[in-house]
Amino acid sequence: MNIKRIAAAISCSLMTVVAHAAVLPATQTDSQWFKDSAANVVAKAQVDTKKTAKNVILFVGDGMGVSTLTAARIFQGQQQSGNQGGEEGFLSFEQFPHSALVKTYNTNQQTPDSAGTMTAMTTGVKTKAGSIAISDASLRGNCLSSKGNELITLVDLANAKGLSTGVVSTARLTHATPAAAYAKSPERDWEGDFNLPAEAVANGCTDIASQLVMRDEANALTVALGGGRSYFLPKEVTDGENKAGKRKDGKDLTKAWVDNFSKSAYVWDKKGFDAIDAANTDHLLGLFNPSHMEYEADRADDVAGEPSLTEMTAKSLDILKKNDKGYLLIVESGRIDHGHHAGNASRALTDAVELSNAVKAAMDATSSDDTLIMVTADHSHVFTIAGYPKRGNPILGLVHNVDGTLATANDNKPYTTLAYTNGPGAVVGVRDDLTSVDTQDKDFMQQALIPMESETHAGEDVSLHASGPGSNLVQGVIEQNVIFHIINQAQQLGGTKY
Repeated sequence: MNIKRIAAAISCSLMTVVAHAAVLPATQTDSQWFKDSAANVVAKAQVDTKKTAKNVILFVGDGMGVSTLTAARIFQGQQQSGNQGGEEGFLSFEQFPHSALVKTYNTNQQTPDSAGTMTAMTTGVKTKAGSIAISDASLRGNCLSSKGNELITLVDLANAKGLSTGVVSTARLTHATPAAAYAKSPERDWEGDFNLPAEAVANGCTDIASQLVMRDEANALTVALGGGRSYFLPKEVTDGENKAGKRKDGKDLTKAWVDNFSKSAYVWDKKGFDAIDAANTDHLLGLFNPSHMEYEADRADDVAGEPSLTEMTAKSLDILKKNDKGYLLIVESGRIDHGHHAGNASRALTDAVELSNAVKAAMDATSSDDTLIMVTADHSHVFTIAGYPKRGNPILGLVHNVDGTLATANDNKPYTTLAYTNGPGAVVGVRDDLTSVDTQDKDFMQQALIPMESETHAGEDVSLHASGPGSNLVQGVIEQNVIFHIINQAQQLGGTKY
């Protein structure tokens, strides 16, 4: 038989196989997995994405890598009623029609920090770790070298266009991620004036808290809600929770906020927050803790009371939406990161679920016709989901095999599904026996391999999820600074001509 006849025979054979495969068996098509996935593809094919957005909401889960999303999704499902194991669920934003993977490195580090990563998102420029809206040409921690290297942020562009702007965080508002939205500093640690070295003072650099408040009204934030109260109060002043301020310049920036802006208000507790009338408030500053706000798992125990991330998001939108021109809102769930650094998965996952709740609240309060919502992370953590636990195994629990037996390692001791590559949970020498330990307790610290005082960030890509006008541009593997350009183009902020 010659080559042509062989090719013809193969072709005929393949056509026969395809013909037989054209009708799928009922055991396949009747499967709920088959039906749900088919419906998903049909729904995505019908998405009609507009190009321009009146409003943009950018959610950032600090440290919310892909393993955190997976674990939080399962954790959420296992907290809800019913017999679902959690694996089949979704966080609110995981069902957005468009997604991408995002490369997170800084210009000088494979594994990044939050200052450099958030700067990429807010300015379109990657920079060094530790620098906030300052170009890579500057030296970290050197004020003089930062002069002339300041970058324009999304907040600056939105304000210049007449939009309302807001920044919300469960961390200190002066912390790296929220600060990169509005401040410019060659050192992320210059949160208050007491942090400034002599060189910075001599060369005219100002602290981050001052930069938040001391802005012209035309370029001021409409809403700023989070923690970090002590960075805004003089050391001679005691706040409502009997905690002293830290500023040494004698300035009360909370008073300056009220004095500087029309129809403005400052609140520091849940009662004051709840009493705010959005219709009569054009500038709102809320500082609910001397440092970072409480973890969501501990929020109910706060003496003065703190609003949740969902409540802060909703209140912000009530104020921002009064502007007919539109708004830009940046929301950070900052304490996901802190939970991971502490080797404490329970608190990290609880805050990740609360971020999902806040996104859902934003979805309910807006329209996908005119509002672009994006959800991402600045970086990930060395957080793993491992072993071979059975379906529905408690995500915070010990690993159980498919037959229900307790899985053990080579040392004949059980282990948890969740762990860290490094961190404070590492034990040098003999590994702890977890047989009688409640690994689902919120204070449990997951075991780690390499002993470190604080668990570290990781360097792999993070995910980006998007819905609304311009979300079709969220696809493939992108550099982190592309996020700026997607928002800039969708909202036509004028930073670049596209």
